[in-house]
Amino acid sequence: MRLDQDIEEALITMVRAAARAEIMPRFRNLSAGAITAKSSAIDLVTVADVAAEAHMTRAVAQILPGAVVIGEEAVSKDASVLARLPDAEVAVILDPIDGTWNFANGLAVFGVILSVVVRGQTVFGLLYDPVMDDWVQASLGGGAWFAAPDRTPERLQVAPERPFAEATGFLPHYVFPQAEQPRLAQGMIRARRVNSLFCSCHEYRMMAQGNADFVQNESLNCWDHAAGVLAVLEAGGHAQLVDGRDYAPAISEGRLTVSTGARMRNEVIQAFGLG
Repeated sequence: MRLDQDIEEALITMVRAAARAEIMPRFRNLSAGAITAKSSAIDLVTVADVAAEAHMTRAVAQILPGAVVIGEEAVSKDASVLARLPDAEVAVILDPIDGTWNFANGLAVFGVILSVVVRGQTVFGLLYDPVMDDWVQASLGGGAWFAAPDRTPERLQVAPERPFAEATGFLPHYVFPQAEQPRLAQGMIRARRVNSLFCSCHEYRMMAQGNADFVQNESLNCWDHAAGVLAVLEAGGHAQLVDGRDYAPAISEGRLTVSTGARMRNEVIQAFGLG
């Protein structure tokens, strides 16, 4: 199933409006009391996250009546919200500010992530950059596209597969068990460049646009990955868990390798000793 184009456009318009109203006015304009920690000192939430999610949740009810809305901040307050995803006919997954640590610290590397899941399968994904007001969007079977106001959309293609030694990728070592981090560090120096942007939105955008070769992750929050995985797949890439399962938004545990192809996936797993 694909969404009607008018629904996709309405969702994009909604995200842009939420960013203009709730996110950008607060960027580099947050008081100390507007930032709080959730699970750790680097897992932050701001008043902008909460306001943007509320804005979009209200709008989704008008655009897709009856859809289950799963927002990161709603789940943070009530984990049972996430349990509605596997059985939902239609679900809209929201990350109101992906890269909140960057946002809260004045770094312009953050985004809004939205995905639409129908009977467990992601059918639409949006990776939106509020700073530049541009986005990557993907529809199941319809390709991945870079778009911006007053610009002709550009169809995206992942980079050609290359040896791991020439690869650029993303691996957030801090989400892996501490005992594994020395081994991960050894793998990182075998590639051309491996780091983390602290922002899945921009990591997946870079992959879909052909500017990175892999994203390796340990934390499988659906709001971080559902849209980005669809974008990479629709741009010709590959996505599987290390154990061989295909990714699905309802999968919350495991290690996810998103790459330019199956060969790159295997080299990533071998280089970091994840198999």
